[in-house]
Amino acid sequence: MVPAVGFDLDMTLIDSRPGIREAYRALTARTGVHVDADLAVSRLGPPLRDELRHWFPAEEIEDAVTTYRALYPEHAIRPALPTAGAVEALAAVRSAGLRVVVVTSKLGRLARLHLDHLGMRADGLAGDLFAEGKATALVEHGVRWYVGDHVADMVAARTAGVPGIGVVTGPCSAEDLRDAGASYVLSDLTSFPALLNEIAVGSGPSAG
Repeated sequence: MVPAVGFDLDMTLIDSRPGIREAYRALTARTGVHVDADLAVSRLGPPLRDELRHWFPAEEIEDAVTTYRALYPEHAIRPALPTAGAVEALAAVRSAGLRVVVVTSKLGRLARLHLDHLGMRADGLAGDLFAEGKATALVEHGVRWYVGDHVADMVAARTAGVPGIGVVTGPCSAEDLRDAGASYVLSDLTSFPALLNEIAVGSGPSAG
């Protein structure tokens, strides 16, 4: 298997906040349960159920998940944009002869809608995974480095035994990402091609 670079999706490859904000507002309109959409999008990363537990009683969580996911394609896909440097980062991976794999806590079919809409091709996609739960997918897809914006992404990389590359485009600070085990921390993906050239081309595919 050709080695791969793994990427988280929300706030790593795409800025999904505008659309997710609209999806939460639609959820409030549909259910009558107030969700502070601005607060919710400020802490993207954990699974949907974790966020909904802040707003819905336990017995209503699964219905809320189903409703939100039904609303998501209409409200959340079109407003999302690539993060700074994301398109170039994916191109750099392929220029290095490596594969692109997206491993995300978002449901796989919704993640695919985002990638297709933005023309961001992935050679592999695994969804509905978080923290340690991502590690199996990273190993199965031959991921040698994992890029993410959340401390849980660094946990995933550490659990899979690969270097984690943190980007501070999400809710976690550079210090938080380093404390969680990041081998490298970037301000955004614009500097990723140079880093990849250093660690993949310059030092071999298993360099950490």
